[in-house]
Amino acid sequence: MELIEQIWTGSGIYQISGGQAAMLGISLLLLYFGIVKKFEPLLLVTIGFGGLLSNIPGVEIATGSGLLHLTYVVGIETGAFPLIIFMGVGALTDFGPLLANPKTLFLGAAAQFGIFSTLLGALALTELGLMNFTLQEASAIGIIGGADGPTAIYVAGMLAPHLLGAIAVAAYSYMALVPLIQPPIMKLLTTEDERKIEMTQLREVSKAERIAFPLLLLLLVALVLPSAAPLLGMLCFGNLMRECGVVNRLSDTTQNALINIVTIFLGLSVGSKLQAEQFLNWSTLSILLLGMVAFAIGTASGVIMGKIMNKISASPINPLIGAAGVSAVPMAARVANKVGLEANPQNILLMHAMGPNVAGVIGSAVAAGIMIMFVS
Repeated sequence: MELIEQIWTGSGIYQISGGQAAMLGISLLLLYFGIVKKFEPLLLVTIGFGGLLSNIPGVEIATGSGLLHLTYVVGIETGAFPLIIFMGVGALTDFGPLLANPKTLFLGAAAQFGIFSTLLGALALTELGLMNFTLQEASAIGIIGGADGPTAIYVAGMLAPHLLGAIAVAAYSYMALVPLIQPPIMKLLTTEDERKIEMTQLREVSKAERIAFPLLLLLLVALVLPSAAPLLGMLCFGNLMRECGVVNRLSDTTQNALINIVTIFLGLSVGSKLQAEQFLNWSTLSILLLGMVAFAIGTASGVIMGKIMNKISASPINPLIGAAGVSAVPMAARVANKVGLEANPQNILLMHAMGPNVAGVIGSAVAAGIMIMFVS
């Protein structure tokens, strides 16, 4: 009898708290979105499973000397994972649509408005006594609006490392939920006729342009804003490997094996911060709320800039592609294409939307550099 009681009191069922039960449910929901709905499964499956492991009572894999905690310390707290991910993103990214239509750079820039507006909003709410964030904390929270997980982790590690877990969870959650969050905003801000606009075919971009672009981008931005060089440098290096054509083995490794390995451990590490005691508090919930506002403002700003550019541009611009100005590559571009096809089945916007999408990656790295330079 004593043995049975010992087994019972040592079980996870006996030890589980209400908060842990709630977080297990949230983790299962993330897995549902990733597996069944196929919303960014590479992120949600790993984050959701990491959340399960971190909330089962008696499992120490996410604390102390546990694997997920050590991975978090080595890969996320040091900023190594975000930089490696950015190198992989660069190797996977085709800057051709941006080079073919440079005007879309303005759409990527406009979408970063969500970052700075949320920074100011967080400081205003702190002044009103509704929240309690410093300038560094508000800056780290605002970067969520770029919908760029690696950038958000990198900036949080530099400016507000104690908020890193909550910011990482928020950034990657909103990246994964782009198909749910963006379409209502896009449809609210555009008319049926605007969503039907067909854009002219993009020009062919030469190999020389593709090779020169990452080099010029790095030199121009980094020399003016050195704090943006680590993120932008890894992005440009990855892209140079892709485009130069002489290091195909390195490019292939970066695009596949390396980024896949890092994604596994990054997702599990982020999921390990879904622990009930860390997640279910006002500070974390307010970060999630502000992150949602930042992302919504970034989406809306891109669409509004698209409407303005369509009015003044000689060639037609579908405002929907402005929503792709956030950095969720390539999900945001796919969503813009999907909403456009719903209005006009002949309207293929994917490659046009990739222009502002990759511009958003550059924009978020520049915004991160500005934050680090002026706030740290």
